[in-house]
Amino acid sequence: MGVVETTNPIKILIVEDDPDWVRSITTFLHLQPDMLVVGAALSGEEAVRLAASLSYDIALIDFHLSEEGLNGVQTALELNELKPARFIMLTSERDERRMTDAFTAGAYEYLDKARFRELAQTIRSVHHHPEAMDALHKELKRLKREEQLSSLTPAEREIFERIEQGQTHAEMEKQLVKAESTLKNQINKILKKLGVKSGREAVEKVRRNGIGKP
Repeated sequence: MGVVETTNPIKILIVEDDPDWVRSITTFLHLQPDMLVVGAALSGEEAVRLAASLSYDIALIDFHLSEEGLNGVQTALELNELKPARFIMLTSERDERRMTDAFTAGAYEYLDKARFRELAQTIRSVHHHPEAMDALHKELKRLKREEQLSSLTPAEREIFERIEQGQTHAEMEKQLVKAESTLKNQINKILKKLGVKSGREAVEKVRRNGIGKP
């Protein structure tokens, strides 16, 4: 049974630094009666600017974007912070570590460019049947959070969670009955363990599953 043309197509954003690939993917997807390419970006930075004013359902992101700017993983994270959407990572090689990085960044699928003809069906599957990956991402996020906070003592973790909630140092000192010097010392230990320079950076790093800002 063929795919029926729809008045509500799957809207797709392409993020690929090779113009030839952009043209090939766009041409192929425009042959699909249920898909519409609504935008294309040649860099992660351009994708972020474009996505801010664009409505799309699926983003196809080249894992190996230019080394001079945002890579594929960083681009996925930046786009995910702008608006909820699903991501498919495109690559020219299979690498388990990179696959893990892609899924950690929120990818719903990781597709080798050599399997180009499978792209349309992959997009349909991700768009119409995301339930399993939704659950997997939720659990992965929980596990990555626990992994990052595992080095903190119970007292340090409580302080970190209060920083997450937006509490000020004065509020924490009062509620935890701690001297300013004691609290400052504990916060410095937290920052050192998480490899960051501020409470804001710590919260952001944990929220981004351990992947820091570029």
